[in-house]
Parts: sequence; structure tokens; C-alpha cells
Amino acid sequence: MCNFSWTSCICSFVSMQMAVELDVFVGNTTIMDEEVYQLWLDGYTVNDAVKVRMEGGVLEEYEASADVLLSDTMDQYRTFQMCERLLHSPAKLANQLLFQIPPHRQTVLIERYYAFDDAFVREVLGKKLSKGTKKDLDDISAKTSVTLKSCRRQFDNFKRVFKVVEELKGPLVENIRQHFLLSDKLARDYAAIVFFANNRFETGKRKLQYLTFQDFAFCAGLLINNWTVGAVDNMVEDMDVDLDKEFLQELKELKILITDKDLLDQHKSLVCTALRGKTKTFNEMEANFKNLSRGLVNIAAKLTNTKDVRDFFIDLVEKFIEPCRSDRWTAADMKLYLTHYTNSAHILDTFKHQVVWDRYMNVIKSCIFKMYHD
Repeated sequence: MCNFSWTSCICSFVSMQMAVELDVFVGNTTIMDEEVYQLWLDGYTVNDAVKVRMEGGVLEEYEASADVLLSDTMDQYRTFQMCERLLHSPAKLANQLLFQIPPHRQTVLIERYYAFDDAFVREVLGKKLSKGTKKDLDDISAKTSVTLKSCRRQFDNFKRVFKVVEELKGPLVENIRQHFLLSDKLARDYAAIVFFANNRFETGKRKLQYLTFQDFAFCAGLLINNWTVGAVDNMVEDMDVDLDKEFLQELKELKILITDKDLLDQHKSLVCTALRGKTKTFNEMEANFKNLSRGLVNIAAKLTNTKDVRDFFIDLVEKFIEPCRSDRWTAADMKLYLTHYTNSAHILDTFKHQVVWDRYMNVIKSCIFKMYHD
């Protein structure tokens, strides 16, 4: 909260020869009540905020009356509303003179203003940040129990960050951190939101509902750091937003692993030899090897199509995670299998696409490890 106490204001007006001289002395003390600020951010009305504060025992703590508490809450809310336009461009907060806010308090104001509810972001993740989506906020508010006012603030923040960084060169996370003065963790979360909105990844299907925002954010970080143009050249246009089209084309070469019968059989033999005796689900792994391999390779080969990019996560679940789950693989089984599956491809004599294979599978492995849970 930002609250101002005007300690003194002395004005003297002297009129001489059509001129006005004005002497002003102003002193102020900025007080931030973080509880009230959070109530404002959460979309509470003044009266509801007063009720929460009263239930928290603030009247007894400060020996204040209900009228004083109401006046204080209203005063703080007014200050937050005046600060809000500056929070839209956080760098302005440090350079303005109207509000005397210490740097560490500015950091709290900004970080909390751009914080979001996981339940809310999970509902809009991957959707276009447009008026159409904004019209759905009433339903999202009812579903998530996040107030409509808070939903609107969070959605507008997502849209604002997206618009600022989509035209910038350089690393996406760093651009967000510099322009919005966010912590590294929050900047990375916003990078995931921007990346998903740009590529329109499907996240709302029923089979994906078990995945959390942090599951998707982790995968977004991997994709940004390994599959975008910026993973190769860090100063190209939209480098961390768009997938590397040349790399996506090269992924088609991996189909030889499933179309060449000899190569497929050799790959299976190498993996099964490495797995035998190391897991209770060996028989299932051996029996399903070809189907699982086709699933992973076909996902790679189709990523040149926009629709298949959007279906990337649903494909991972349907074509790999669900079959493994139905065979009761443990997380350790999954790691063991994918490690040998990836490494064995390097031993295949006629397979010449190891660099592309590693760039693909290193991301796929880590995404599946993160996504393989109840």
C-alpha cells in the first residue's frame, strides 16, 4: 500500500507586476500495507477489504474505530489506483516524483502486480490473448473462484507483456525482465505464457487437465532454449517466440528410424539388450517398442504443420505417456527407457542424423519426465 501523510504545506502568494510567486514546502511519508495491497490486487471491494481486516483483528491491534479503518482502506485504495498506470510501465515508477516509494517497496509493488493465480493462467494458457478470450473471463472467474477484477488485471498483464516483447530482438526472458523489472522466476513464467500464446499450444483438452501450469512452463523453457531460432542465433527477429523452421524440416529425416525395417529392428535390439534384467516392465517395453518409437518419431516428423505444433502436448500424452502408464511404468522405468532409447541411436551404423536426434530427444525426454505423473 502507498499511503501519504502530508506533513506540511506552506504557500505564499506574492503578486508583482502580473507575476505570481509560489513557494511550496511538501513532505511526505510513503507507507505500504502489503495486506491491503494484496486485497486490492485480489479484486476485493473497499467494504470487503475492511471486513477482512476487521476479522484479522486490526481494530484491536491499533485501537482504531471502524470509521478510521474504512477511511484508511479507502485512502490506500485510491493511492493504488493512482499508482496503477505507472505499474503498466514499471520503469516509470522509479523515475517519477509524485510517489516517494523506496526501491525495495517498488520491487514488491511490481512483483505482486504482475503475479498471477495458477488456476487462472491454466485456463488461458495457449489461447490467443484477444478480445474473444477476454469475453470468457466471466466464466473463468466463476470456474476458478478468482474475482473478475483480478482476472482482468492478470489477462491485461499477459497481453501487455506479449505486445511489448513480440517485436524485440534478443532473449525473451531477459527482455521481459528488463522491460518489466520482474524477478527471474516470474520473467520465465511470463516467457512461457508469451511462447504458448504465440504458438497456440493446445492445453485445454481433458487428457491434459492433470498437467499444471508449472509443468507446461518447464517444457516451454526447454523448447525456447533448444528449438527456437534463438537457440542458434541470439539476435534474430522473434528469436525466442518462433520455432526454428529449418530444424523442424530436418526432423523429417528421423523417419528413417521407423521406415527402415532393419534400422528399426536394430534399434529395438540395442535398447532391449540394455534394458534386460533392469526393470520389472521389460516384457511390456519390448512388446511395445515399435509402437512407442513410431509415436515419438511421427511427432517429430509432423512438426512442420501448424496444427501438429498446437497438438504437441496432446500427442505426447496419447502416443507415449498413456501407453506407458497403462503398462504401469514407474518414473524410474521411464527415465531408464528413454535414456537407452536416445543413446542407442548413436550406435546405429546407417543413422546419420545424430545432431538433430539429440536436439529433439533431449527436449522430449525432459518434457516427458516432467509430464509423467498422476
